[in-house]
Amino acid sequence: MKISLIQTALAWENAAENRKQFTALLGSITDTDLIVLPEMFATGFSMNPEAVAETMDGPTVQWMVETAMAKNVAITGSLVIEEEGRYYNRLFFVYPDGTIKTYNKRHLFTYAGEDKFYTPGTEKLIVDYKGWKICPLVCYDLRFPVFSRNTEGYDVLLYVANWPQVRTTAWDTLLRARAIENLSYTIGVNRTGEDGNGHGYTGHSQALDALGNYLLEPTEANGVFTVVLDKEALAATRKRFSFLDDRDDFEIRY
Repeated sequence: MKISLIQTALAWENAAENRKQFTALLGSITDTDLIVLPEMFATGFSMNPEAVAETMDGPTVQWMVETAMAKNVAITGSLVIEEEGRYYNRLFFVYPDGTIKTYNKRHLFTYAGEDKFYTPGTEKLIVDYKGWKICPLVCYDLRFPVFSRNTEGYDVLLYVANWPQVRTTAWDTLLRARAIENLSYTIGVNRTGEDGNGHGYTGHSQALDALGNYLLEPTEANGVFTVVLDKEALAATRKRFSFLDDRDDFEIRY
């Protein structure tokens, strides 16, 4: 499976400009299976949901559906959604036929007050796509290995993020740890540039195999980066190193 990571700066709280930018970036993609956009790719990491939230039938969701269908690829990323008076940092996984699966970010970033404006999710999403099982999560979820734990036999662990430069070492370290402990391909897609609060981002989008080796080394460059995942190689690694057979049983309570 080919996965294309999109790393770029984001226009602050300007969904129309960001859709325009991503449309241009995606124009160069001609052969891939899944396109991954950053967290809150339409607005940046905004704590102003009243001003930027969209609905499930809003323009950015429609753009994702139209893009997936036109390019015959799946596309994923998160954005701000309002539903029944509540706001969610909601990840969308849109299939090539326009079908939508969603995941509401479970771990809200209390350090920035995200919990004061958004409602947390309670259900983990496992996506079945082209014979692969994918677990998509959002940014701060990366710091919580219990929630990320591979109890479903997923093949790909995927994080979309707005992870600031000041904590880049944690981003790099935790992505590698999640790959190794879950014996899973692990992909992290982050933004670059500066947001409306003056926080800087240097990207470091990357892809790792199940042993923590880089398929795509952390990069600060803007652009489209495509990696190829090998299902047979993953199966061989898990057969040789059957560490997941020894994992602990546990229960998550909300």
